[in-house]
Amino acid sequence: MHRPAISRRNFLTATGAAAFAGFVPSSGRADAPAADPLEIQKIAAKAINAFAADLYSRLADPKSEQKGNLFFSPFSIETALAMTRAGARGKTLEEMEQVLHLPSEGHRAFGALIARLTGAGRDKLRSYELSVANAIWAQQGYPWEKAFLDLARTHYGAGAVEVNFAESEAARKRINEWVEKETNQKIKNLIGPGVITALTRMVLANAIHFKGNWLCQFDKKRTKEAPFTRDDGTKADVPLMALEGTFNHGETHLGGRTGLQVQILELPYASNDLSMLVFLPEKGRGVDRIASRLSDTLLAAPPVEPTEVKVLFPRFGAESELSLKPVLTDMGMKLAFGGGDFTGMSPKGKELYISHVLHKAFVEVNEEGTEAAAATAVVISEPKAPPKPAEFRADRPFVYAIRDNATGAALFLGRYTGPAR
Repeated sequence: MHRPAISRRNFLTATGAAAFAGFVPSSGRADAPAADPLEIQKIAAKAINAFAADLYSRLADPKSEQKGNLFFSPFSIETALAMTRAGARGKTLEEMEQVLHLPSEGHRAFGALIARLTGAGRDKLRSYELSVANAIWAQQGYPWEKAFLDLARTHYGAGAVEVNFAESEAARKRINEWVEKETNQKIKNLIGPGVITALTRMVLANAIHFKGNWLCQFDKKRTKEAPFTRDDGTKADVPLMALEGTFNHGETHLGGRTGLQVQILELPYASNDLSMLVFLPEKGRGVDRIASRLSDTLLAAPPVEPTEVKVLFPRFGAESELSLKPVLTDMGMKLAFGGGDFTGMSPKGKELYISHVLHKAFVEVNEEGTEAAAATAVVISEPKAPPKPAEFRADRPFVYAIRDNATGAALFLGRYTGPAR
């Protein structure tokens, strides 16, 4: 059993607190929101699931550049973008709300869901580890809106620290070290070289880490190498774990009665608070077909019931690294990436835009359980200022020439010293 590391994490170093005293209380404490009923938490969950289905449909599309294994955290991506959305206004806000499926009360709902996931207000130890952390790094001396930073702290537990992005490599290292720490060393180098520049003004980040044992663990002695058939018909041997028991299981047709038939299995983790849902298409029907048929309802309430099941499931691991700007733009979030309005974040918000949305995720599944981690960074930048025009003020004597451009031959040459006296 794993003892939980589930205190709600509020990112604010001691030195950062001193440097950023104008943004957060000197105590550095980010108070958790008051307890909300389950229905409020479900508002955030529904938004996350709808966004997850939309994003997966694009990332898993056969025409997508994402090939092979795919793994990401819609919760992490949505949370980082939901914080960013708090600073958007006008059409930019409308587009972000539409893509993220966020209602007006979304911030309160996210705060409640994060508090639930991290165990805020619970006295009992849990049999799994689950931590969620949010943080903001902001350009020192930039005019940030206090209301925006207060909202991020109150609902997302995101403390803020001033940095100098002109020292871009130091800032990048600092953020990556925070991500690595908050994901139990599983997500490294989230922000690559060249992403942070002197024009970066803010980085908003989310990190999530989970480690839990199965409620019913697989016996390692029963794990055997067995063929795994890929969609293209090729085979590869994988360690296939085996288990019998009563699990929530069902079958359904995605896309109507004549649609894709899939089996659904729910594998619960210890204490039954979290589960893995597995969607297995019928033989000969590619997993790609699930992409356009996955829905928020199917993720939240799949048609399953307790059934005696013989489970054969591979032991596997996967990692993904995604740059989400193209797919988010395709989903309808256009203005946020240029020409938008982030005046809720800063009075200079019409000069700001999202330059990068970066995501990394890791998962390892074995006989004992699962470990998974993910992190998302939203990088806010200013456009490169156009070069100031050079001034050529010919108010003193000069030499001049008339030349043939092709050959460079000076056809005429002279000097001007001013009007004739």
